[in-house]
Amino acid sequence: MKLIDFYSQAVRLGRCADPRKRKGGIKSFADSSILCGDPDTQVSSVMVGIDVEVGEILLADRIRQKDKLDLVIAHHPEGRSYAHLHEVISLQVDLLKQAGLPAGTASRLIEERRREVERRILSQNHNRAVDAAKILGLPFMNLHTPADNQVHAFLEDFFKKNCISSRTLGEAVNALKAIPEYRIAERFGVGPRVVLGNPARKTGKIMLEMTGGTEGPKEAMDKLYRAGVRTLISMHSSEEHLKKAREANLSVIIAGHISSDVLGLNLLLDGIERHFKQELKVVECSGFTRIKRR
Repeated sequence: MKLIDFYSQAVRLGRCADPRKRKGGIKSFADSSILCGDPDTQVSSVMVGIDVEVGEILLADRIRQKDKLDLVIAHHPEGRSYAHLHEVISLQVDLLKQAGLPAGTASRLIEERRREVERRILSQNHNRAVDAAKILGLPFMNLHTPADNQVHAFLEDFFKKNCISSRTLGEAVNALKAIPEYRIAERFGVGPRVVLGNPARKTGKIMLEMTGGTEGPKEAMDKLYRAGVRTLISMHSSEEHLKKAREANLSVIIAGHISSDVLGLNLLLDGIERHFKQELKVVECSGFTRIKRR
């Protein structure tokens, strides 16, 4: 398959799993792109990592000296994808509306959070890894929200099938540990866990925080509780967000950041291999483990 076809299929899969319910669908994702490389490059061997920085690019070049390697894939944004990360946060407006918040309130809260993230990112050195890949002639892409959307859709379906909203927090955590990516994380001591609330408490209405660029607005916590939400199940949560969740009497389960990212990338790679009827040779690095479901 060509690099451009690989990327286009990943975006298509991300659109299919997108939690927004808008006519016309989602055309692209500002936090994901081909960062460098000829779009017509033939791809059959890839190196995949959650965070790909200069060190991983140098590792990829060393691997390429010994064996075939066509493409480096990161999950977290680099280069222009990182610079535009704040643009995908608008996705969370729909998630808050689906959780029961009024449209105007959801839009106001997310816009404030979007501007906060934009200011934080503005001062960063975005292009270090991309520049290294260009110097070494390594094709490089990242897939962020398309993968996170896959996680959101997968877990939403998983929770419905397992009736998680009628289970306790402890039972919800045990259910997550049955998923291979989270089971591996548990062996490393970073598996799913209840970080706020009694494990014997019922989960009740759940809001998933698995996509949308980064954490949502902490000011939404009390409003989510008034809308009927009782448990947040998230990739990660800052101490400020946890403090607001505690004040709002919400329970919080952390599924795991890197393990959730691994799940999303695996689901994307499964879909790409199915579509092209081609098995990729995958070099695992930077926290990624290839687990196939097809």
